[in-house]
Amino acid sequence: MKNYLYKVLIAGIAFIVVFKFTIGKEIAQINQKINYFSTADGRKQIISSLKKEIKKANEKENYLDQEERILIQNFIKKIRKELEISN
Repeated sequence: MKNYLYKVLIAGIAFIVVFKFTIGKEIAQINQKINYFSTADGRKQIISSLKKEIKKANEKENYLDQEERILIQNFIKKIRKELEISN
């Protein structure tokens, strides 16, 4: 009976240690990011970085390259065609 208890204790401790170093670490990182978004300073920093990215995008002359234009154009044509059929 003693051997069984020792084995269960060792297996339990090993499980806890493995959990902490794998899944527990990932959960802690996710919680840290959530806490960062919930603070006022974190939100202000995110908003300022979004504004910077929008300004950079507005300075570009062309948003899309030729391949992306063709893909989006074909997609829009397909949607228009589907909407005309449903009317």
